Amino acid sequence: MSKHSIVVFGEALVDDFITEQVVGGAPFNVARNLAAFGVATLMVTRIGADRNGAGICDEFTRFGMSEAGLQVDERGATGRVVVERNADGHRFIILPDQAYDYVETAPALAALAAARPRVIYFGTMAQRHEQSRATLRAMLEASDAQRYLDLNVREGQVTERIAHESLKLADIVKVNEDELKDLFRWYTHTQPATDADSPEMREACLTLMRTFGLQGLIVTLGERGALYFSAHGAVAANHECHAPERIVDTVGAGDAFSSVFLFGQLQGWPLPLTLARANAFAGAICGISGAVPADVGFYAPWIASWQRGAVRPGAAS
Repeated sequence: MSKHSIVVFGEALVDDFITEQVVGGAPFNVARNLAAFGVATLMVTRIGADRNGAGICDEFTRFGMSEAGLQVDERGATGRVVVERNADGHRFIILPDQAYDYVETAPALAALAAARPRVIYFGTMAQRHEQSRATLRAMLEASDAQRYLDLNVREGQVTERIAHESLKLADIVKVNEDELKDLFRWYTHTQPATDADSPEMREACLTLMRTFGLQGLIVTLGERGALYFSAHGAVAANHECHAPERIVDTVGAGDAFSSVFLFGQLQGWPLPLTLARANAFAGAICGISGAVPADVGFYAPWIASWQRGAVRPGAAS
């Protein structure tokens, strides 16, 4: 592997529950998981010179991550999402004009050149402002790495235009069922059931892939597993349920899936095995509080089980 095998671009932020602050951001969740798996990971983001930024720096240290792609804004605030608890669960208030909206191009390109990644992971949240959006596009133009898009459609934050441009830039795209329905509505004008055995579902997904020139399309189905559609029409599926006995929350499950999928690609795992392991790890994340384990020791049994050929800890090889 090169010094940095995967570059992750996007928001590192703090989820503010008023009584406590938790470091998050989908790209940063992915980057921390990959680092814990032993992958040299370069996180390209921007934070403020404030207390929340210091908390994010602490996470870089805790996971042994390079800070070569970490930019500090002396005036802007570290990204923050206010989380309000209500009768329906939580309401997320995503604040505008945050440090991650202003990732500067020159230092990002310098960090990318030194990294020589095999994969660039990116999402859509950090593209809401033209500055970070332009930096991402410059990075993608400067590298021949595979482009992995984790599409995140958030009302009021990510427009259809940003989604469309991102899809055009990607090689592999991961969506959940709700996001896939958005794509069907926008680009195929169909709404087939998310069933791998449905001819309508396959044709709609292939239409999306042809429209955007994708190599692969991943559809996560929660506890029903995940599907992978390839450009030549094949479909790989894993429908094993790995929900824990007690679901604490589902925050970060999709990020956990992406982390293991990308790790499996680097390791050369067969696609069906990669899907099975990604599903299993995502299920385990639903059994803990938050998107990333508080104890880095959480990862050791998973790495050991994969090294002996199993899907998850405690499973037969």
